[in-house]
Amino acid sequence: MRALRAHERGGPERFDVEEAPAPEPGPGEVLVAVTAAAITFDELVWDLSWQTADGADRTPVIPSHEFSGVVTAVGPGAGPDDAGGCAVGEAVYGMVPFDRDGAAADLVVAPLDAVSARPRTLGPVEAAALPLAGLTALQALAEVARLQPGERVLVLGGAGGVGSMAVQVAGRLGGEVTATVRGAEAAAAVRALGARAAVDVAAGEVPDGPFDVVLDTVGGGALEDAWSRLGVGGRLVTLQAPPDQERAEAAGVTASFFVVSPTRRQLVDLAALAESGALTVPVSATFPLEKGRDAFESGRRPGRAPGKTVLVVRDEDVRVDA
Repeated sequence: MRALRAHERGGPERFDVEEAPAPEPGPGEVLVAVTAAAITFDELVWDLSWQTADGADRTPVIPSHEFSGVVTAVGPGAGPDDAGGCAVGEAVYGMVPFDRDGAAADLVVAPLDAVSARPRTLGPVEAAALPLAGLTALQALAEVARLQPGERVLVLGGAGGVGSMAVQVAGRLGGEVTATVRGAEAAAAVRALGARAAVDVAAGEVPDGPFDVVLDTVGGGALEDAWSRLGVGGRLVTLQAPPDQERAEAAGVTASFFVVSPTRRQLVDLAALAESGALTVPVSATFPLEKGRDAFESGRRPGRAPGKTVLVVRDEDVRVDA
């Protein structure tokens, strides 16, 4: 099969499209012919993108951990109930665990519990952009931060793939949402997604706290500044690195580091939200698989449109005889 692969750890320059062995599904797994695969720019700096869970090198690696496509095989021992709507020929979407090869390839293997029927109202590109960002926003805000109706929420990086989902999910949970962005176009985009206020940090604007919940998707100076925006009893959730617990205790807040974990139940919930019109899935740009290196390099360019960047592996869904 074709695959975007890197044989050494590094940045986009390490990746090329080449021939790679086709994977086979094991027990509790499904094989999917990939239609589209969304990328996360930061995945190239994550240890799990290059190592096994116990720290062993696993290069060459294939990136991109969210996808849409068509089921071509179900692993041995799985009955109809286990497959959960993921029968051969079904259009699906889902996530691949970070310590496994991703979906920037003709074929991908994923756990059955990390795959669900594709939302009926989304095309394959939009569906590929939903799992990681949508699940991250849902779990971080509903389960970790335990956001309550009427609470003030600050989303750092509101125009990014996760941030644009977080703005919408926070609004669905009843939060009053403020999002930081860069540029007037991004500010307009997050307001259209439901943010009550958009703070253009590129123009020197600062969020008007205090906030009950801060969701950090960017880290760095933005996260450092966010500590002072939390009210006493507030909750900080960051996707970047474990926060300083002594600092949190001194400030009278809770601070959590969060990594998303896919489940079919929540993929079904996300699909229902998308089908009801409650979630919009912004796509910043699309690239063919052959331009995968360019897709990752595009994250370094200023002026990106809001949303995820997606690799188009096939022009349309593969038709499979059941």
